Amino acid sequence: MWKRFTRAIRSLFGSFVSKIEDPELILEQNMRDLNDQVPRMNEQVAMVRANLSLLERERDKHAAQIRELTGKMKAGIQMGRDDVAAQYAQRLQTEKATLAQIEAQLVLAKEAHEKALMVRKAFMREKERKTQEAMAAIRDAQRAKWQAKVADALESFKVAGVDATHDEMVRKVNERAALNEARMAMALESVDAPSVSLEEEIEKMQAMDLVKQMKLEMGLLEASPLSEVSEVPEKTLGKKVDIKS
Repeated sequence: MWKRFTRAIRSLFGSFVSKIEDPELILEQNMRDLNDQVPRMNEQVAMVRANLSLLERERDKHAAQIRELTGKMKAGIQMGRDDVAAQYAQRLQTEKATLAQIEAQLVLAKEAHEKALMVRKAFMREKERKTQEAMAAIRDAQRAKWQAKVADALESFKVAGVDATHDEMVRKVNERAALNEARMAMALESVDAPSVSLEEEIEKMQAMDLVKQMKLEMGLLEASPLSEVSEVPEKTLGKKVDIKS
């Protein structure tokens, strides 16, 4: 029973965590964490290097003391002061033992420094790789979000009835245009084109008669003899029929 309860609690927390997790934000935080580790890594490498430098200075100091004690011991022997030479010899043995210990520590310190540099180099290489992967994943996530928005917009056309309304309105506009074109064609067909042309010719002739009359009144044109005035032949419908007497 207790196991089932704990499993249920874990599933609830797991579901909650999975819902609030944002991979993009987590990747950005991971990159910040990696950048924060760089100063600590450099500090550790600096500490190893400082220990190496300290051991090197200690080695050089004891090496100098050994050379000095060796010279003094030789001087005491040359002066016949074996007791003084023996004192320098004791101190020389102590310095040599200390130098041997320092040199052993120095070997380990050099190895530690080299390993620290290798670890730092590997860390920086891994950091660069993970940073590039995280940036690529973030770009993919942003592109996926944009594609999702486009897909939602396209789907909303159908969900919100935009497609149906659009097609219906286009169909109605086309029907109205076709109806108006048909009405225009019928109106043009109902017009008697020859009659319209004949009326236009008559209006033109009347206008020319008015112009001629105005010229006569203004004295710009002389009146024509009556003999020269031609009568307008009457128009008859149908064929001309000759009447025999």
